[in-house]
Amino acid sequence: MKILIADDDSISRRMMERMLLRAGYDVVTAADGGEAVERLLGKDAPRLALLDWMMPGMDGLAVCRELRRLPERAYTYIALLTSRDAKGDLIAGLEAGADDYLTKPCNLHELEARLRTGQRILRMEDTLVAAREGMRFKATHDPLTSLWNRGAIVAHLEAEINYVQQSGGSLSLLLCDVDHFKLFNDRHGHLVGDAVLREIANRLAAAVKHGDPVGRYGGEEFLVLLRDCDEQAIRPSADRVRLGVCSHPIAVGAEQLPVSVSIGAMNIGRSSNCNDIQSVLGQVDAALYRAKMEGRNQVVVSASGLDPEAEIDVPNALALSGARHSRTRLSLRPS
Repeated sequence: MKILIADDDSISRRMMERMLLRAGYDVVTAADGGEAVERLLGKDAPRLALLDWMMPGMDGLAVCRELRRLPERAYTYIALLTSRDAKGDLIAGLEAGADDYLTKPCNLHELEARLRTGQRILRMEDTLVAAREGMRFKATHDPLTSLWNRGAIVAHLEAEINYVQQSGGSLSLLLCDVDHFKLFNDRHGHLVGDAVLREIANRLAAAVKHGDPVGRYGGEEFLVLLRDCDEQAIRPSADRVRLGVCSHPIAVGAEQLPVSVSIGAMNIGRSSNCNDIQSVLGQVDAALYRAKMEGRNQVVVSASGLDPEAEIDVPNALALSGARHSRTRLSLRPS
C-alpha cells in the first residue's frame, strides 16, 4: 500500500523510508507540509500518511486540517509523529484531524501494528462507499438495461429544462419506442425480448454525445436528452439515433432480428413555456404517436402545443382493451 512520509529532517525521513520499504510499503516522501498536501491531494495519492508535527510552512496539524476540509475525497488515514507526549498535545493532534499519534523515536513493531489498523479502517471505508454507491445505482438505474430509470431520467429532464430557461442554450428530447416489440416476446419469448431491449439501450447510448442522459422510460420506451441541440439540429440528431438502432439486426443466438424505433422529438429553448413537465412529456408522446401512425421507423418533430388528436381522455381510455395508463393523459398507439 502507498504511504506518505512527511518530515523536514532528511535523516529521519530516510530512516523511516527504509523501514517502511522493508515492511513492503510503496513509500512517497515530502520535505515539508506544503509538499505533503500537494502529494496527498494529487492523482493516485497515498491513503496512509505519517506526518511530522513540526515542519516549516505548514506543520502536521495544518496539513491535517487542510485534508479534513475536503470530506468528499477518499479518506486518508493520518498518524502524527512527534517528540511531544503531553495529553494536551495528543488532544490537539486528534482534534486537528489526525487518526493516530506516535512519539519519536518509533518502535518498528508498534508502527507496523498501527499502520495495519489504518489499513483495516481504509478497507472498511472502501466497503461502505462501494455499498453506498451500489444502492445509489440501484435506486437510479433500470435493472435490465443499466440506463437511468424512469424517475431519474425525468429528474434529469426537469433539471435540464431549468438550466436552459435560466442560462439559455437549447435542449432536445426524444421519446423512442421499439417498433413491433410485442412480436419479439410472442415469437421468441421474453428472454429474447429482454436481450433486444438491452442491445437497443446500448445502441441508443452509443448514438448520443458522451454525457447526454438516456433512460428507460417504461416498457419498450426510452427517453433521450440531447444537450445543446437546437431546432436546426434536432431532426438530423434524432435520425442519427434512429439509424444507430436500425442499421443492422440484433443477433440473438442463431437469429438475426431486424429492429427499429419510432421517435417523437421536441426542442426546448429559453423562451419555451415548459413549466409543466407533464405537458412536455405529453407533447413528445403525441409526436411519437404520429411517428407510429405514419409508418414507424421515423422521426416526427413536435410543433408547439399539444396535438389533441393524439390524446385520449383517461376515462375513455380505461374502457378500451389493452389501454396503457402510464401517464396522466393516455396515448393508444400501435407497437
